[in-house]
Amino acid sequence: MDNGINEKDRKKIAEGLSHLLADSYSLYLKTHYFHWNVTGPMFNSLHLMFETQYNELALAVDAIAERIRSLDFYAPGTYREFSKLTSIPESESVPKAQDMIKELVAGHEAVCRTARSVFPAADKAGDEATADLLTQRLQIHEKTAWMLRSLLEK
Repeated sequence: MDNGINEKDRKKIAEGLSHLLADSYSLYLKTHYFHWNVTGPMFNSLHLMFETQYNELALAVDAIAERIRSLDFYAPGTYREFSKLTSIPESESVPKAQDMIKELVAGHEAVCRTARSVFPAADKAGDEATADLLTQRLQIHEKTAWMLRSLLEK
């Protein structure tokens, strides 16, 4: 492959994107899980909000995995791989609605940190396509975290 980025740099970028993919997929699973199990007075609004969020994440994981493949590396795709690569903890039980929101805020913020960690490798390699993907993901996750945090205001 000769796309103007050497193999060593492509590998480093793909490894970073693999962590982003794992975090995004883990957040997708958590959001979908909360969508199914939310209860309480905010049920309808949270149920619909979580559905919108997990649908967006479903598209995101595909874009991230395809970027990894575009760099000529295989994308991780098993629970075992994701569990090793993710920084997002699983929920041990079904939390109350407010705690679901707090966990999702933390998850979106974690994805932001992971996305930011890939920028140096993408910048060093002149990989504008990856930088663009990371920027888009950051905008979405920062906005989603802000919207979720606003639900926690008293």
